[in-house]
Amino acid sequence: MLEKLIRFQHPEKVLGYLGALDDARLAALFGLEKDAYLRVRHGHEERARQTASELLDDPVFAEKVDRLPFAAGQRVVAVGESTTDDLLSWFEILRHLLALRRPDDGIVLENTAISGQTSVQALSGSPGVAFQRPDWVLCMLGANDVRRFGGPEGPILVSLPETERALGALRDVVTARTGARWVWVAPSPVDEERVAAYQPFVRGGFSWSNRDLDPVAAFLATQPEPVIDGGSALDADAFLDDGVHLSLAGQRALAVAVVEALT
Repeated sequence: MLEKLIRFQHPEKVLGYLGALDDARLAALFGLEKDAYLRVRHGHEERARQTASELLDDPVFAEKVDRLPFAAGQRVVAVGESTTDDLLSWFEILRHLLALRRPDDGIVLENTAISGQTSVQALSGSPGVAFQRPDWVLCMLGANDVRRFGGPEGPILVSLPETERALGALRDVVTARTGARWVWVAPSPVDEERVAAYQPFVRGGFSWSNRDLDPVAAFLATQPEPVIDGGSALDADAFLDDGVHLSLAGQRALAVAVVEALT
């Protein structure tokens, strides 16, 4: 459980008012000594790097990484929730792909995603995204908006019209301030059987369904910016036991979909 928490929860992104959180303070938040915390964190990072290395063994794919449209010295910022905040995420794999294949380009990848974040919360954090001065923004939001409470027919956290308003406003605010090129990554589908069987969700009354996610993807498809659909690349092995979060295999498939779409 601690490994999963460290993988998906990053207090330094949301507790900035406490000042600089060094590794020792972060370790204490997880009830660990600094060395134990760093071992877990570095273990996740090494798995993401190894996944990138394995992908680059394919010369056809490696050539696609060479053709990614990020110019030398540009800043690429990710906005999203746990699928992107994950230390094994598609964005972290992308970071390692560029570091391994194009080390001299000086491309900076900044992961501002926060686990559990909704589109409305991301909109409230838009000044922080703009502060990063991105040249590119890769935005993957909407999965937390469609969470329901009290069962599959319970109230939804963020209505579809509000999701559409927040996503559009987020893009408009950030691009107006920075001129960044914007790319949407459609939220991944869920494994509904696993969601329904996962006991923490059952006890909490939480539920996700693809019937709620599909309209978010449909809205993104109407936008003028590029939209990456990573859902079609996912299979049964792509999910963790909760049916919502992606396994490393799922993140790898999503990273491949992102690279192929951008090239």
